[in-house]
Amino acid sequence: MQNQRPVSPLRSRRAKLLAGVFALGAAGLLSAQTMIPNQFALADAVRVDSAAPTDFSNVVRTVSPAVVSVRVKQEIEPRMMNFGGNSDGNGNGNDFEEFFKGLPKGHPFQKFFKEFGERDQGGQEGQNGRRAPHQYGMSQGSGFFISDDGYVVTNHHVIDKGTEFTVIGQDGEEYDAKLIGADKRTDLALLKVDADKEFTYVNFADDTPQVGEWTVAIGNPFGLGGSVTAGIVSARGRDIGAGPYDDFIQIDAPVNRGNSGGPAFNMHGEVIGVNAAIFSPSGGNVGIAFAIPASTAKNVIMELKDDGTVVRGWLGVQIQNVTDDIAESLGLDKARGAIVAEAQPDSPAEKAGLRSGDTILSVDGKEVKGPRELSKIIAGYEPDSKVDVTVWRDGDTQDVTVTLGRLQDQEQMASATLDAQDSQTSLDNLGLVLMSKSEAGMDGEGVVIAEIDPDSPAAEKSLNQGDVILEVAGMKVNSPKDVVTALDKAEKDGRKAVLLRIESNDTTRFVALPMKLA
Repeated sequence: MQNQRPVSPLRSRRAKLLAGVFALGAAGLLSAQTMIPNQFALADAVRVDSAAPTDFSNVVRTVSPAVVSVRVKQEIEPRMMNFGGNSDGNGNGNDFEEFFKGLPKGHPFQKFFKEFGERDQGGQEGQNGRRAPHQYGMSQGSGFFISDDGYVVTNHHVIDKGTEFTVIGQDGEEYDAKLIGADKRTDLALLKVDADKEFTYVNFADDTPQVGEWTVAIGNPFGLGGSVTAGIVSARGRDIGAGPYDDFIQIDAPVNRGNSGGPAFNMHGEVIGVNAAIFSPSGGNVGIAFAIPASTAKNVIMELKDDGTVVRGWLGVQIQNVTDDIAESLGLDKARGAIVAEAQPDSPAEKAGLRSGDTILSVDGKEVKGPRELSKIIAGYEPDSKVDVTVWRDGDTQDVTVTLGRLQDQEQMASATLDAQDSQTSLDNLGLVLMSKSEAGMDGEGVVIAEIDPDSPAAEKSLNQGDVILEVAGMKVNSPKDVVTALDKAEKDGRKAVLLRIESNDTTRFVALPMKLA
């Protein structure tokens, strides 16, 4: 007590003041803490109670016996080194002659390469009069059993050009297989193993996988066989430019070369997709792989099993997407459907009266969001099916009944010809200089783009010098004057954009240009 210092009245008053401030601050803090939940907690926050699997061993152990490696013997075209022909700048012919110029005449290298080149010409007769033997290569992929009697699903690109097929089980047992059928458009193929045993098999999933759902990929990457990777479904409905029916599932389970044709499983051991492609700048896994959905694979495989091929309906139109500016030029309320750039000659579409400029909105009541949806819808019909096609034409909807044909591997296209009228016109506001076809030394209908301003709206829409304008706002044009007349009419009709039908590199497309003629 002797060391205790007396408290002055001033310090005593200061202490009481600070105590009051702290008390007020605490009271305010408590008030704020009690008010914040009442202000923001208007509804319960989202909560996830499902737990991630501790491991995938149960799924893998159950389905692995159904997954196989596929080995394919392929007849390949010999890649020849031409030591005596003409050079094309790519290592053929004279590229080697440059090397030989520095060698003395009669050098053994010259004799060896000359005889080698003459002898091994990919089946051509050499100096000894015998044909060179066929050359074969081996490729490997993955697959899986879908029945106990030996049907195996894989990719078309795995078995492409194959002459012999071998299926290798997880236990290392090898079986000869025969090709039942393949579909290049969906990259699917079906093999059949004939053996005196029942195989473990898996089913395709009926439910569409959800983004974020776990998936397990099993396959034969780099020929290693029986490799398991896991990840999630990253996205659905991916269009990667592989074909007209692209509708891939994107997964991030590591998939590499050799996984092609293998299954991607859900946690029930059902196949949600057939691994078919990867996105990779380096050639290896970067966490982006694509699988053919079970819904697509199931239908295609059943057709291959029954008929050995897939038969699809054919409409016979060249189509493109409807953009916002094209929709505006057509008077559509929004960008939707698929616009017909051209109906192919003698096609079901042409016979039914479909024409360029028609925008297909639905087929038998099924909405057409764009070209991809239209292709898938039409492909789902059998040839000779009658379908009602709803189109947007001349500012209103019309129904056209079409009897579908059979889709072939290649369709032929042709164009009509008309005499053009001579003249030349500059459309400064669009950045175009036009001339007639006859003035350009060309035959056929349309008006040629003679010059284009690189900073113009036309250049922004990827129009180029030499492109041919076939129609403007639905009117056929055969002279620059026709183009001006059609533009004037579109302006009077109050259009903010005008639709041009363009021919370029033997294909036609529509381009909408903004109306800036004033």
